[in-house]
Amino acid sequence: MKRIKLLLFLSLIVFSIGAQTRVVAHRGFWKTDGSAQNSIASLSKADSIGAYGSEFDVWLTADDSLVVNHDRVFKGINFPEATAAEVASIRLDNGESVPTLAEYLNEAKKYPDLRLVLEVKTYGDDSARQTLACQKIVDMVDASGLRDRTDYIAFSLFACKELHRLSPDRPVYYLEGDLSPKEVKELGFAGIDYSYKALSKHPEWIEEAKNEGLEINVWTVDSPEIMQELIDKKVDFITTNRPDLLLQLLN
Repeated sequence: MKRIKLLLFLSLIVFSIGAQTRVVAHRGFWKTDGSAQNSIASLSKADSIGAYGSEFDVWLTADDSLVVNHDRVFKGINFPEATAAEVASIRLDNGESVPTLAEYLNEAKKYPDLRLVLEVKTYGDDSARQTLACQKIVDMVDASGLRDRTDYIAFSLFACKELHRLSPDRPVYYLEGDLSPKEVKELGFAGIDYSYKALSKHPEWIEEAKNEGLEINVWTVDSPEIMQELIDKKVDFITTNRPDLLLQLLN
């Protein structure tokens, strides 16, 4: 009986260590055949390999439509200054059109185990556009029925505050890397979502974040050595362009 209890105890320890870090596919799983960054395919492929979450980026166009893409200027089109029709003319590397947020969320409904990590892009000093983007995004996510599966991230501190104000029960993570965990906690955010470079300058922030009860995500980590370092430090999430590789390390 003692041996059985010991084995159960050890198995629980192994499980907790293995489950400590979760995998977020950066712009979906796009480093694979038939995929492209922030494409519909990248979302389905992130789910197919068992990623915990899929990160994606949302812009508000000049005519107030919401579209999914990372770069401000992509294939000659400046997203905040373009119309939805102009954006729709773009083809991604896998032949898909740039998805609207509505199309992306509709696809996400097919994958109930996949978390959505939605980055609200930054509009410089234009607080009115930033506020409108946050409002329309939260409204669309809520209307889609995906509220409970969506986390919000942003480099803009203003956007993070707006997202927290508009959806106070949903996790909001700050990306810029210039605030201490204590400052992030005081703002009411769920955690820090900082680059590996930022945390290398402040390695104490990982332990401080844990002490503050904050979750920790680190981006964008593609090196197996750094992945393992962060797994050993028991960060909550790693965002990576190689979710397949990170899953291999964790399994």
